[in-house]
Amino acid sequence: MKQPNLFDYFLLTLLAIIWASAFFNIKIATYSFGPVTIAFLRVLFGAIPVLVLCYYKKIKIEAFSKDWHWFALIGFINLVAPFFLIAYGVMSVQSNLAAILMSTTTLSSTVLGHFYTKNEKFNFIRTVGVLIGFSGIVYLFSDNLLINENNFFSALLILLGSTCYVIGGVLTLKISKKKNENVTGSILIWAIIILMPMVGFIEQPWKINPRIDSTISVIYLGLISTGVAWLLRFRILVNNGLIFQSQVSYLIPIFGTLLSYIFLGELITIKVLVALIAVCIGIYFVRKANSKKLPKF
Repeated sequence: MKQPNLFDYFLLTLLAIIWASAFFNIKIATYSFGPVTIAFLRVLFGAIPVLVLCYYKKIKIEAFSKDWHWFALIGFINLVAPFFLIAYGVMSVQSNLAAILMSTTTLSSTVLGHFYTKNEKFNFIRTVGVLIGFSGIVYLFSDNLLINENNFFSALLILLGSTCYVIGGVLTLKISKKKNENVTGSILIWAIIILMPMVGFIEQPWKINPRIDSTISVIYLGLISTGVAWLLRFRILVNNGLIFQSQVSYLIPIFGTLLSYIFLGELITIKVLVALIAVCIGIYFVRKANSKKLPKF
């Protein structure tokens, strides 16, 4: 891998902003669309740039190959479930909370990695990182101004959505020898297939008259926050590697909180700031542990 230069850091920051911007756009989308419709339109529009790239690079899409069941399962767990759960949760909580809660994927993957991989076992620094990060989330749930008995369950659903991303990542190891673009295109296709009958049966979006801002946001979520973001992620991975790309985890909750304040005027309490700092510190320790060989315990 080449040594990262200023342009590489620019692309990393851009990726963080794009992913972070998804949260306030989900909030705006919920003004007109239900969570199933948001999930469906997101994967539908998100598939366009990925499939166009695969066609341009002559990458074969194996969505209906002998491994179709893996693509279908990962499509459900890594796209359908989290996109629905996050959209449903954001209907009742601030989008900046969703950005912080979703940033726990790094911490959750560390916990799952201990049990399901051979070379990612707990060590002292990883354990400290996980404890600090999740302590911040527990503290966030004590913020009665933002999380109360009316939306507590919605916040838990967002956390469940972040866990789905992690489980989907673990399942992707089953087809890790396939090209990233092929895997992404295939799981997007299966996500569309799964969501199409659901959106027609449950929400019937053709009966609504959506707001313009909600329509723009849901298109943005698909084309940019899903499709373009994945292509940008591919480029960073190929040029700079996974460790460099993983640094985006620090930036997403920070940008997510700032953008939600700028575009929606969402409240930022002291507990939000403390939780945000705790999560970022936790991610830092986990990443530091991943870059060093430390004794296990």
